[in-house]
Amino acid sequence: GPMAIFGASNFPIAYSVAGGDTASALAAGSTVILKAHNAHPGASEIQARAIRQAVQDSGLPEGVFSMVRGSGNAIGEALVDHPLIKAVTFTGSEQGGMALYRRAQQRPEPIPVFAEMTSVNPTFILPRALAERGAPIGDGFVERMLVNVGQACLKPAILVAVEGTGFAALRHAMSKRVSEAPARTMLTPGIHGAYLKGLCNMESAGASLVAVGATATAEVDGRSALFEVEGERFLAEPLLAQEVFGPSALLVKVRDEEELLQVARSFKGQLSATLHLEQDDLPLTRRLLPPLERRTGRIVVNAFAHPQEVCFATVHGGPFPATTDSRFTSVGMTSIERFLRPVAYQGFPDALLPEPLREGNPLGLPRLVDGQ
Repeated sequence: GPMAIFGASNFPIAYSVAGGDTASALAAGSTVILKAHNAHPGASEIQARAIRQAVQDSGLPEGVFSMVRGSGNAIGEALVDHPLIKAVTFTGSEQGGMALYRRAQQRPEPIPVFAEMTSVNPTFILPRALAERGAPIGDGFVERMLVNVGQACLKPAILVAVEGTGFAALRHAMSKRVSEAPARTMLTPGIHGAYLKGLCNMESAGASLVAVGATATAEVDGRSALFEVEGERFLAEPLLAQEVFGPSALLVKVRDEEELLQVARSFKGQLSATLHLEQDDLPLTRRLLPPLERRTGRIVVNAFAHPQEVCFATVHGGPFPATTDSRFTSVGMTSIERFLRPVAYQGFPDALLPEPLREGNPLGLPRLVDGQ
């Protein structure tokens, strides 16, 4: 049935009008009503016209894709409330995603809302890796943190390491990279304002400012920042684990391996988690994996989660509050499963079955028959 898709603010293409949600919904045979984001009306219009032309060229019904625009909540609420809408996709804040989710559950016919909302994508540097590669890992972490001025759902935002050999080099490398980063324009005044508020919240929650980037020269420039906090304080203050959407990061200094495990268990649902490790770190890694597997949709070893490859193995999802449904991915080949449901055909003559199910397999599709 028809799907309501909400375009994202931070990716004008990949998570917007011509993004993965639209593509997978259309591929599943659904019609799409897309609510364009106010942050990029021009880009949305260009994409909508291209999709409309593709619909005409393909001989599809004209109404298979529609785009609506407008400020405020009225249009989005009307889409979610409409009785013909069968599912909703959303990429944005936890507040926005949960408002849509609750509204969809209050309908006479509740519908699924596939909302991707918030994630800090924690990175853990284990002791041997810290001793041997602390500085380059720290430099690479900040490099990924600064991509898109920190306005990416897979931005690594929190780095956890045991204070010991290599920690000083890690801290120095991160501080140096942050202090050299130029201030760059953020996507919208609203995102910029929320970023500044997030920085204030970090300091008020007990984090120490370690380094800042170049001074902003424009009103909506995002100035990079690095904070540091002791593991004990991090565990005591939930505000420190909240996402700050922009070019900032938090370095969490823990006393020992046990406190590192406590920090790992304290996180809510995440899109990704990253481990940097060496052979000597395997025993600790085996203890760390179970809590991370329960809290994240993707675990990366000796690399960084951002950017990600779009392929059959892609999982871009995770437990709440990263998403509202951890069983699905919003990116990759299996993202189409959000828009499908099973139907069994029992006792049908072959001529009445859909073509993919007919005995002769006229479409030549790979199939499972009796489990084989």
